[in-house]
Amino acid sequence: MIRYLKNHQIDAEKWDDCIRQSFNGNPCAFSWYLDLVHPDWEALVENDYDRVMPLTAGRKFGVSYLFQPFFTQQLGVFSRSKLNPGIVEEFIRSIPGHFRLVEINLNSFNKCKTGCGTIVRNKNYVLDLINAYPKIYKKYTTNTKRNLKKGVASKLSVVKSIKPDELVRLFRNNRGKTLKKWKDPHYNTLQRIMYTAIHKGKGVLYGVYSERNELVAGAFFLKHSNRIVFLFSGADETAKKTGAMPLLIDHVIREYAPSKNVFDFEGSNDPQLARFYRGFGAKKISYPGLQINRLPLVLKQIFLVYKRFRP
Repeated sequence: MIRYLKNHQIDAEKWDDCIRQSFNGNPCAFSWYLDLVHPDWEALVENDYDRVMPLTAGRKFGVSYLFQPFFTQQLGVFSRSKLNPGIVEEFIRSIPGHFRLVEINLNSFNKCKTGCGTIVRNKNYVLDLINAYPKIYKKYTTNTKRNLKKGVASKLSVVKSIKPDELVRLFRNNRGKTLKKWKDPHYNTLQRIMYTAIHKGKGVLYGVYSERNELVAGAFFLKHSNRIVFLFSGADETAKKTGAMPLLIDHVIREYAPSKNVFDFEGSNDPQLARFYRGFGAKKISYPGLQINRLPLVLKQIFLVYKRFRP
């Protein structure tokens, strides 16, 4: 039986135990993470937390809807045992009807048919680290190898454990200036995620310094079970010219290979980023985006405008 639970009804200990034991567990699905990205999240829970699905709800213009919070690429159904399309579809049908609009991402193990709503296929790239580093390096593209040589020639150095504030500042002063939808609350949430994850032993930060000891690039990774998730990064113009980010990613791959870990690039539908990730030999996988729209025509138009301008 699948139950719909409000936030105060969720047993966080049982929830986290389910995510920990799920074959498709995701660090973003733990209760502490969801508390940070979307306080008062709700859930669908099967039996005694055998399977779970977080529901991240909002309300605008008197309409309740589900949306994908910042810093969560994939959520959906998580299960201690195998999943099939029928089970995933049962969860989708169990989403309460008062949610008139649903625009969320399921995870790559959630297979479902279009009868549940509109399914959009999103792209992600992952790299298996089972092989020794030299074997992985052989599959790098010529361009990636060239950028790595550029990074070495520029005398860049990769260090572990920079401060979250430093990475956020680097991002805000560069790419952040072009992202008008990113506001102070988003950056504050991001910093809380990094500090909390590091405290729990679930996150790690790397930075790349120039020959003049200036931070030119950085990245934050979430760790869970056998997965290393490339959650966030920042870089300046110097990094782009010297191959700092390829050097950083190569450093992490070198550190963890060989192992049972999977390097999860967390994207991307952006062709340029996809090309960059493929440069490390990463393979493309897909995960479904679910869209259900039960709104009357007038409200559909209002929400289309709202989506265009919302932060």
